[in-house]
Amino acid sequence: MQIKDAIAVVTGGASGMGETCVRMLAARGARVAIFDVAAERGAKLAAELGPAVIFVSTDVTSDESGRAAIEKAVAAFGTINVAVNCAGVGDPGKILSKKGVLPLDFFTRVVRINLIGTFNITRLAIEQMAKNVPNEEGERGVIINTASVAAFEGQIGQAAYGASKAGVVGMTLPVARECADYGIRVMAIAPGLIDTPMMAGLPESVRVELAGTVPFPKRLGRPAEFTALVLHILENSLLNGECIRLDGAIRMTAR
Repeated sequence: MQIKDAIAVVTGGASGMGETCVRMLAARGARVAIFDVAAERGAKLAAELGPAVIFVSTDVTSDESGRAAIEKAVAAFGTINVAVNCAGVGDPGKILSKKGVLPLDFFTRVVRINLIGTFNITRLAIEQMAKNVPNEEGERGVIINTASVAAFEGQIGQAAYGASKAGVVGMTLPVARECADYGIRVMAIAPGLIDTPMMAGLPESVRVELAGTVPFPKRLGRPAEFTALVLHILENSLLNGECIRLDGAIRMTAR
């Protein structure tokens, strides 16, 4: 996939790793639709980056909202051939705590945003990509979803988060196999400890402690390193049906 002139949608694109993806894709000549619920941040980012970037207020968990967002992106740019799903929440919650048993609504919300929201935009993007004229390699599109190392080593309090991200990993290969007939590649990235706005809210002492748990490099990952992998996946057409860990060799402990 040539990044220049590609047409991408990025969920969760108003902040964090999603924002970095939007910026770097636009800088490489792609046209980008930001899908996010953060209307003020998303609109501001689109205005900053110019006419090659639009913002579409999107609830990724909603069929209606997802369809409307895809339609707006296609209306603006003609089609879609890249989808990067970064929208998600990392809320922790122990099954039993001083507050009692974990509410079922908590678990459902995390899975709905992280897993069902990812699948929702994935399926709608596939529907549009299948209509594209293939390039010289027969490729019509690329989908990159965001998992987490918690899919493999979820910590205490991450039952919902770990389950949701394990679902993202688990659907990667079967969706890639199904989409092979359409010339659409499907990949996932499992980041470790990335210095996102969520991390920025932690005390510096905690950030230093977390960075020290990474074997090498002994620091938090940078959103730009996530995006660098996104760009490489787009350009390397042999990458398909796999989840790549981006974690400095960390293996999360129970706590």
